[in-house]
Amino acid sequence: MQIIKDKQIVENTYRYLADDESLSNGNITVSLARWLQEKAQLLSHNGQVGLRLTIEDDVTLIADDLNKIALLELNFPAFTDGRLFSRAKLLRIRFGYQGEIRAVGNFMLDQVFYLSKIGVNAFHLNNEEQLPVALATLDDFSISYQ
Repeated sequence: MQIIKDKQIVENTYRYLADDESLSNGNITVSLARWLQEKAQLLSHNGQVGLRLTIEDDVTLIADDLNKIALLELNFPAFTDGRLFSRAKLLRIRFGYQGEIRAVGNFMLDQVFYLSKIGVNAFHLNNEEQLPVALATLDDFSISYQ
């Protein structure tokens, strides 16, 4: 599966592991609950580890761990719920997170430009055929008022 990362279409090297799935080699993302329960084991995992955050997750719980986390996926439940926009900005500005922030789930192509302006640098679309369109939206506007 391909994604957009840093304004390029690239292969996705991560796989999301549900809480009931056993650990496997390679780059993975896990829930915040799993991270908090299995942090020591995940830190010794053979591959990079990322977190998939939901709107219910308290990002302050991982503030001290951000330098150990390669990827933060923001899982949008619905395109009408903008709370994860605030989380992305919080992670970049207040916590200084320098790694990859990836939008996953139910966001619209029209939101890609705005997500990029607040710190999201990767996008996993449900429909891979829309990647070129989403990539083009990153250049929709040459001036930003925010």
